Amino acid sequence: MPDMLVKLYNLPEDETAASYKERTGVTIRRALGPEMIVIGEWVESHFGKGWRSECEVAIARQPVSCYIAVKDDKLLGFACYDATCKGFFGPTGVAEDARGLGIGKQLFLETLRAMRENGYGYAVIGGAGPVAFYEKVVGATVIEGSMPGIYEGMLRSALS
Repeated sequence: MPDMLVKLYNLPEDETAASYKERTGVTIRRALGPEMIVIGEWVESHFGKGWRSECEVAIARQPVSCYIAVKDDKLLGFACYDATCKGFFGPTGVAEDARGLGIGKQLFLETLRAMRENGYGYAVIGGAGPVAFYEKVVGATVIEGSMPGIYEGMLRSALS
């Protein structure tokens, strides 16, 4: 999967987190440090140990660089930045039974807005899976020659 580039100075301002919550009942917010284990376990159970590691790095940062989607005290999804490299968006994921509700899009946009507020002009989506989604939502472009990129030679657990 290639990396992609996003212009943070040109993000769509479709819907705020507050209006999204009002419309759907889903809260999009920064994770809290004391939630690291709960979120990490959830991420591992849905997406594997590698993403759990990245997510926990993002939660340990100051400011926290992991956003979560919650409804009725249930974690539905997450999105991180600055987990693997400075200026990188990802990983991100939404529970299978919560897909199709716009949670992934809202997490993506809130995370990119946080990156912009932290002074980034651009974001790199590392190993972008749904390329068409990123192109449609924010006009992201594929970075030519970015495969396998920074993930080349990465150690992986035999248990994942």
